[in-house]
Amino acid sequence: MQPLDPVIEFAVRPTVEYLESPAAAAAMDKDPYWPKWDAPWWRMLLLHEMGLADRIPKAAVEKLAEAVSRHFIQFVPVRESELPKGAHPMRHVPCHCALGSVYQVLHGAGFDVDRALPWIRPWFLKYQLPDGGLNCDERAYTKENPKSSVVSTLPPLEAVLRCTHRSFTPEETAFLDNGARYLLDHRLYRSIETGGVINEEWLELGFPRFYFYDILRGLRFVVEWAKRRNKLLPGRAVEEPLGLVRAKMKGGMLEASRVCHAGVKTLAEGGDGEWVRVDPETFELLDRVSSPMAPNAWLTQEWNRVRELLGPGW
Repeated sequence: MQPLDPVIEFAVRPTVEYLESPAAAAAMDKDPYWPKWDAPWWRMLLLHEMGLADRIPKAAVEKLAEAVSRHFIQFVPVRESELPKGAHPMRHVPCHCALGSVYQVLHGAGFDVDRALPWIRPWFLKYQLPDGGLNCDERAYTKENPKSSVVSTLPPLEAVLRCTHRSFTPEETAFLDNGARYLLDHRLYRSIETGGVINEEWLELGFPRFYFYDILRGLRFVVEWAKRRNKLLPGRAVEEPLGLVRAKMKGGMLEASRVCHAGVKTLAEGGDGEWVRVDPETFELLDRVSSPMAPNAWLTQEWNRVRELLGPGW
């Protein structure tokens, strides 16, 4: 990555300064995840996606890990009766994509996630469904023939693939291979049953992604998986997504064509202490780097990485 544009660097500094502040620590004590999109969680995740995880203050990383450990229940209550007394179904039950995201942030910042949060990695493997994916909708785990969600599946797969600097265990190997098969069976964005596009938004690139999905994010995972696992990629599954991304190149650069987090509501604490659904707030760095229809260095870097891993012939 080239040095940051001075305007972006100017916005990074107050983000880092906020994460060092007592206000950020207090916010994580209250809730490590909510509200979107300006809580410390999202600021750290953005820095990670920008390749700046090393700029996240150590105290903020440690506080986030402590808050995650303390705040979340460590299993999925698939039925309402399984929810512990006093637990909020949205605030205290982590979703798969959230855990996959925070695992990558903490690891990227140099934190030993498996030592401090030993329940997260087994969580990913435990909740993989027979089709190879995961689903953040707990109702999927009560069905005879459950279906996974691409959005729920990818962050845990990324976490295991990118944050394991040793040989994979047999269970991790099966998790990754089955997850990759799930994505490839869907050709990264198509329904297996009908062949139709699952979600038209996935054809539009966005940055940052947070937990959101697009075809470039899917491509990066499957080519990294194929390289690490010495697997052949089926042309039928990746040629179309590759062509769609190539067509978006303008002057050697990719640009975001959507703001992934736009229009998404959040939970926030109201004046009476109750958590209610409201319109979210953002922060300067997020606003600057998520602007659509402008050359995006991070998306372009990701595309170049995909091409490098694929090598000639693609």
